[in-house]
Amino acid sequence: MPLDCGRSLGPIEIAYTTFGRLNAARSNAILICHALTGDQHVLGTHPVTGKPGWWENLVGPGRAIDTNRYFLICSNILGGCMGSTGPAGIDPATGRIWGTGFPVVTIADMVRAQALLIDHLGIERLFAVVGGSMGGMQVLQWAASLPDRLFAAVPIATAARHSAQNIAFHEVGRQAIMADPDWHHGRYAEHGSRPVKGLAVARMTAHITYLSEMALHNKFGRRLQDRGARSYGFDADFQVESYLRHQGSTFVDRFDANSYLYITRAMDYFDLAADHGGVLAHAFRGSRVRFCVISFSSDWLFPTAESRAVARAIAAVAGNVSFTEIETDRGHDAFLLDEPVFARIVKGFLDGVAGHAGIDRT
Repeated sequence: MPLDCGRSLGPIEIAYTTFGRLNAARSNAILICHALTGDQHVLGTHPVTGKPGWWENLVGPGRAIDTNRYFLICSNILGGCMGSTGPAGIDPATGRIWGTGFPVVTIADMVRAQALLIDHLGIERLFAVVGGSMGGMQVLQWAASLPDRLFAAVPIATAARHSAQNIAFHEVGRQAIMADPDWHHGRYAEHGSRPVKGLAVARMTAHITYLSEMALHNKFGRRLQDRGARSYGFDADFQVESYLRHQGSTFVDRFDANSYLYITRAMDYFDLAADHGGVLAHAFRGSRVRFCVISFSSDWLFPTAESRAVARAIAAVAGNVSFTEIETDRGHDAFLLDEPVFARIVKGFLDGVAGHAGIDRT
């Protein structure tokens, strides 16, 4: 497969899960696109963490994305570390682990790999592509690159390009990983080590951006962690410190540090307008895709203005688009949490357009 960086990659393995049943017309397939630290285990028990799937609030029998009605596909992205081809895999040319010898991939490359998976499954056209955050970037890329291969698109808590602030946060995380002495220029597997300290700091930094100030205040405030007084040292005196350290320590057990470098870089490079002559509306010109664009009021990582710009660009070329901002104090992570209004909007949109796509109720 040719990549945007000018190199080619192959053979490619894509790890994926499916749920529900494909109908006779093969018209009820929905592709779920995961975010930066997600994977294909959208439902069911995660084989590494033992925790429930990452979107069980929204996906499942009778839920907003109903596995009784739709056939769901969720794949680990190209460059990921849960079974898909990525830097933790083997370079067939050398027989060594790729490490940082792996080619740099883009959101568009991830979508091309997903399209090959959809071809492999014998599905000509998806009913919908749905995803939040980096998953929402993939949704927008699908709609821009392959509009004839999907009926509807639901980009959630995302943007048509990565902002300078978000690139800056990613760079802090990457530098933390690369400054870890166990990183070994990306060849840590050959040294029998892993840059767990650097990766944990990267996760801690990123996790702060997923929550709003109000969410942090409501959850932790300035409460102390398992102690009645300050230690006057550098232990985790505050609950919020303990929480972030826990997030970092558990993350390193399931994620590859080099994958983190590559995936964050793919997000940084994402810019739909730049790929279409500097005019975002041109990415959607002539598209017959039906869009439902969703944002959250307290999301400062991908603020509502970014989603509104996408909706306006689609409308500017007479596209079929609806847009909503959901009021919540839970920040960017709201799309992963139990938000009843969010679930009702997703369900209402999909149910509303399913009839136009010829998908019968079960």
